[in-house]
Amino acid sequence: MLNYKMLLKRLYLENIRSYEKQEIDFPKGSTLLSGDIGSGKTTVLLAIEFALFGLQPGQKGASLLRNGEDIGKVILEFEIEDKEIVVERTLKRSSKSINQEYSSITIDNEKFEESVTEIKSRILKLLNYPPEFAKKTNLLYKFTVYTPQEEMKQIVLEPGDIRLNTLRYVFGIDKYKRIEENTLILTTRLREKIRINEGILYNLEDINTILKNLCKELQDLKEKQKILSQEYARSIEISIEKEKIIQEIQEKMNEKRSLENEKSKSLVLMSEKNQQIISLKNNIRTLFLQIQEVKKFSIDESEYDSIEKKIKIFEEKEEILHKTYLDTIGRLNSLESRKKDLENLKLKLSGLQKCPTCLQEVSDDYKKNILYKTADEISIAVKDEEDFSNLKKQIMSELESVKKEKESSKKRKNELELLKIKLENLIEKEKRIIDFEKQINSIEKDIDLLKKHSEAIDKSIEEYKKYDSIFERYNLELKSVKIEENKSAIKNAEVNKDIQFTEQRIKEKTEEIVKKEELKRKTDRLRELEYFISEKFLGIILFTEKQVMMTLKEEFSKLFSRWFSMLVSDSLSAKLDEDFSPIIEQQDYELDYSFLSGGERTAIALAYRLALNQVINSVLSNIKTGNLVILDEPTDGFSSQQLDKIRDVLYQLDVDQLILVSHEQKIEGYVDNIIRVFKENNITKVIY
Repeated sequence: MLNYKMLLKRLYLENIRSYEKQEIDFPKGSTLLSGDIGSGKTTVLLAIEFALFGLQPGQKGASLLRNGEDIGKVILEFEIEDKEIVVERTLKRSSKSINQEYSSITIDNEKFEESVTEIKSRILKLLNYPPEFAKKTNLLYKFTVYTPQEEMKQIVLEPGDIRLNTLRYVFGIDKYKRIEENTLILTTRLREKIRINEGILYNLEDINTILKNLCKELQDLKEKQKILSQEYARSIEISIEKEKIIQEIQEKMNEKRSLENEKSKSLVLMSEKNQQIISLKNNIRTLFLQIQEVKKFSIDESEYDSIEKKIKIFEEKEEILHKTYLDTIGRLNSLESRKKDLENLKLKLSGLQKCPTCLQEVSDDYKKNILYKTADEISIAVKDEEDFSNLKKQIMSELESVKKEKESSKKRKNELELLKIKLENLIEKEKRIIDFEKQINSIEKDIDLLKKHSEAIDKSIEEYKKYDSIFERYNLELKSVKIEENKSAIKNAEVNKDIQFTEQRIKEKTEEIVKKEELKRKTDRLRELEYFISEKFLGIILFTEKQVMMTLKEEFSKLFSRWFSMLVSDSLSAKLDEDFSPIIEQQDYELDYSFLSGGERTAIALAYRLALNQVINSVLSNIKTGNLVILDEPTDGFSSQQLDKIRDVLYQLDVDQLILVSHEQKIEGYVDNIIRVFKENNITKVIY
């Protein structure tokens, strides 16, 4: 076996039609799938096709998935070009339909989990099938590898034109038909394009005339533009002269405005300085009143020292009382604890029967004696607790009194300190009054200077007032000049706009003429191209297609005749007519298909199938399935003599791997391997 051909190795079926879980190995050479009708032989072939290409257009998942099951699986192992390939596909039942769910391909242990379409594309590439088969039914596989016998009979009986188109597609020469159809479409479009272009070119001379007129109009506009430009330039010169004079006057008026601003500033300064004087006088008045108020009071140093001593004595007394208070609290807590301990002892003695130390019986007299002593101690503790509680209240009262007297003394001390600070600030305030009076004198001098400066500015402003009327007169003259300048500018702009518009039209017409001249050249080339395609190229294509089809028909017819002669008696002969329809003759008389026996019809279909396989593999020599043939019930209706001839047919096939499906036991002696298929409890089993 050549290493670039395809070899099936193993098929695994799970919930596929009558199979639950079954693995089938395919050896080299010829293999017979033997079993009764309906035992599940054809399912193996359908599963191989499903593994390679998925569900075919029009094929439903229900035709493969086992009844009552939700998920089915097919795994196919094969090799191509020494590459080990494993394809896995699954079917899943949903509430509405059965669809392909999962698909993967493993090439030399590298796994690709991809969509159904992507997996199919990979397999077609591995099989080296032409790319145009990617999105169509697998006719190439059917006509070279596996075609159910009944389908082949239908192909033989199809109308000639349908069969011819199918064979064109399979042989890969339907491209000639497509070229012919596309050529007719192209020439029709070319003629239409030529007619459209001629309609566009009809007014080319008129456009040339319009262009000449536009060029003359542009020349006249440019002459007019020259005159208007001179007028506009003169109006601009006059306007500039007037603006220069107005600018000089404006400078004088600006000087006047500056003087007015300066006067305003002087008046503002004078107002501010008057406000400063008022503010300073108010400050002097406030300071004077503060001085008079403070002078009413005096400080007795002995009183201040006496208060400081009192505060110190109060603080010491407060500290002693605080310590005594804390000591009293401690004594009270100790007495409370002692009282609780005595009470607990009293309770324990009341119920005591034995001494916890010596374990001797305790007498009632002894317990009474101890209880009397404990009661006396509790009374003493209660009396002491009452005495200390009274002492605590007394200390708290004294402590509160001391705190009040201390705070009163501190308040008086703060008042004396504040008064002392005020008296110390009297000198500072008197100095500030003197400073404020000096500032007032200085500001009054500044005010006198500002008044004199303002009077001088008033005289200067009076001299500039004459320029107001002069400015008004020249401004009116400038406005009149500007109006004339604007009119001239508008006329100039209008002419410029007319020139631009005319130039744009000239440009558009020129471009239109250039485009139409180019379109005219293209139209001439289109005429030449249309003539070449319709008169020469199409004839070459039709002639080439005819020659190729004749060559294929001759080869196909020879092969068909040879295979047919091997399967039937010598009295019958077969050939193909022009549309590849089988012609059966007996002693030079053509026989109608309906008068043939079932075995003869099967022989026609099988011979057609084998001849077609050889022709396709000859035309498409690079496909990888050329060494693999699958025959499904090829002997249906054969007589015993025809079954004997199958041995020669299988020998003449000369393929590396042949899978034959048949229920005829006689064929078992014609093959290398036998796989027996039988059905048990509606489940198909396989034995070798």
